[in-house]
Amino acid sequence: MAVIVGVFVAGAAYLILPRRPAISNAGPGPSPPPSRETPPPTAPSEPATSAAPAAPRTSAPRTPRRTTGGPTSAPTPAAASPELGTLRIAADVPGAQVFLDRQYIGVAPITAENVKPGTHQLNVTAEGFDGIARSIDVEPGPRDLTVRFREVRLNATLAVVHKHRMGSCTGQLLATPQGLRYETSDKVDRFDVPLKDIETFTVDYQDKNLRVKVRKGKQYNFTDPDGNSDRLFVFHRDVEKVRLRVAQE
Repeated sequence: MAVIVGVFVAGAAYLILPRRPAISNAGPGPSPPPSRETPPPTAPSEPATSAAPAAPRTSAPRTPRRTTGGPTSAPTPAAASPELGTLRIAADVPGAQVFLDRQYIGVAPITAENVKPGTHQLNVTAEGFDGIARSIDVEPGPRDLTVRFREVRLNATLAVVHKHRMGSCTGQLLATPQGLRYETSDKVDRFDVPLKDIETFTVDYQDKNLRVKVRKGKQYNFTDPDGNSDRLFVFHRDVEKVRLRVAQE
């Protein structure tokens, strides 16, 4: 009887007392089988819209191919502008005023830059002196010019007829700072004298006569072959100016 009761108590204790989970060293067990529940229905997908048409491709400009017929010639370079000239103008008197092509450019000494090559007109004036005018040829690059007012300049010629008491002879008068010379085929009438040895030197515009008296010599009456009094007057003016200057010096 006691044995029966003991078995009954042990069985009850087995059922009542909590059981410890069994520890296995074999690793995790197999995954539980998937649930057999029916998955929820998925929402119907929207119909696919047609894609926008692709933009047409623009091709880059192509570089022209070089022909194989021969080497291409290089482009002709533009012609270079002509080089200009530079004039450095001085004078032998102070305060000389300089004009180039009738345009006042300043007081000497002065430099005129960017002058085009070619012929130009130079005029220089100074108080107490006759103005000087000359044509100058300008070339590319610099050039020095000195205008000399104090220098005696004279180079005049005049075709004349010498009236004799009986007849006449033709020839040419030549005047320089060194003197006055009469060239003619008549050996008796020829002369060549310094300007300081001319005793009389006058012109009569109405009579168209240029009178020359050489000191200790004879007197000459010259006329223009064409009867032009203006040429006689200009010749006399130019020579007399230098003659008086030489006499003063």
